[in-house]
Amino acid sequence: ALASARTRVIPVIVPSLSNVVFVEVIEGIQEAVEAQGYQMLLGSTGYDLGHEAALAATLLGWAPPGMMVAGLRHETRTATLLRNAGIPIVEFMETGRAPIDMNVGLSHVRAGAAMAEHLLARGYRRIGFVGLRMKDDYRARQRYDGLRRQLAGKAAVVLFDREGGAGQGGGQQVGWDALPDLLAITPALDALFFANDEMAVGALLRARRDGTDVPGRIAIAGFNGLPIAALTTPTLTTIVSPRKQIGREAAAMLLARIAGREPTTRRLDVGFTLEAGGST
Repeated sequence: ALASARTRVIPVIVPSLSNVVFVEVIEGIQEAVEAQGYQMLLGSTGYDLGHEAALAATLLGWAPPGMMVAGLRHETRTATLLRNAGIPIVEFMETGRAPIDMNVGLSHVRAGAAMAEHLLARGYRRIGFVGLRMKDDYRARQRYDGLRRQLAGKAAVVLFDREGGAGQGGGQQVGWDALPDLLAITPALDALFFANDEMAVGALLRARRDGTDVPGRIAIAGFNGLPIAALTTPTLTTIVSPRKQIGREAAAMLLARIAGREPTTRRLDVGFTLEAGGST
């Protein structure tokens, strides 16, 4: 009985259960798997690839019919485990060259390049990228790489890697603290692209309190397309990632394979949308 129950459980590994970005992806997965009579079993790595390896080994011990893992970057032992598991695997969040099996997400390099083009078109030439603990956030690093390459020879770009407390999670406090620091350190800056909307919103709130003109003195942009981006003054320029769609598409791909069918595609780029607000 336990074995048959086990086959209806699909493990999903994500970096964080508190980050709203992953919450929406998880909702998309959950709706899709439960509609087919499966249950989702969640595991969180806390952005620790070593912990991901241990978690994957434990979850595979339950002999699931398939597994879903956020991201394409894993320790070698994790990739080997997943590759040799003999079950369908979907890696979700970003696209890349060499998925273990199936892959759904968006190109974070292209997203960074799209923001570069937007800022160039608006006349900005001294642009900062603001990340948080970038060594752990490789998708933000990909966006920075896309931005930097697209701006090469056209504009100056500076990387600011902020250190926040573990509890800050890339939130508004980081952006609030960063804005006056960065303008003091590098007064020539005319635009800031934050690694996520929460940081960008924190910077917008700080600018409003300090009387810093946005976008006159400094343009501010974010990433993710959170609902709050439309509620700030000015509204926030952001890149919208279709998070729930990523979850739904990843689940559909996995469920097709579990049912013995070939999915429409094994690699899906869901794309993104740049929404220009008043902040740039």
